[in-house]
Amino acid sequence: MTLKKCVLFDLDGTLVDSLADLADSMNRVLTRQGLPSHPVQAYRYFVGDGIINLVRRALPIEARKQDIVEDCARLMRQEYALHWADTTRPYPGIAELLDALTARGIQMAILSNKPDALTREVVRTLLPQWNFDAVAGARETTPRKPDPAGALRIAKLLHRDPAEFLYVGDTNTDMQTARAAGMFAIGVLWGFRTAEELQKNGAQTLLGAPLDLCSLLDQ
Repeated sequence: MTLKKCVLFDLDGTLVDSLADLADSMNRVLTRQGLPSHPVQAYRYFVGDGIINLVRRALPIEARKQDIVEDCARLMRQEYALHWADTTRPYPGIAELLDALTARGIQMAILSNKPDALTREVVRTLLPQWNFDAVAGARETTPRKPDPAGALRIAKLLHRDPAEFLYVGDTNTDMQTARAAGMFAIGVLWGFRTAEELQKNGAQTLLGAPLDLCSLLDQ
């Protein structure tokens, strides 16, 4: 761990708890379309792979036609843009973790499958007091996670070898991204998915609380 100089974070389910706002926004879209909605907890397995995949998973199987998916995705983007900050906040302990990493001189970056402009807005609004050397969301020019291209692009921007990174995330997508990029994969247990899923997809260690990351670095 002493060779790890950078931490690359996922955003939703890792730094901020956005589940209720994502679920409520999508449920409003479904209800307006005359389609069944879902409990908030169901969205733990709908989110993480971009808006199109979220919409496709939330729609009934018989409604997963391309035109319906695209229309609902458009409506979801509009709805979520208005409501993403209703309840979304950093998880308990995240502020203390970011303070501790800053004090240690650890570079920090964020990579999300949320659209790039919205990813930056969330970080500016909810995490304004910390310096992130790179913040990136989904872009047309870069494949989404679990493709490692986004993570490798950040490593290049920071002039760091991928092996110098701890990659911290909460889903199978994050663990697959970390391993494909040659970064140390860390799964968090306060996010959207289970320890079993994280371990099956390559997590090299798990964190029960944010400050556990500092204990790992100090080993």
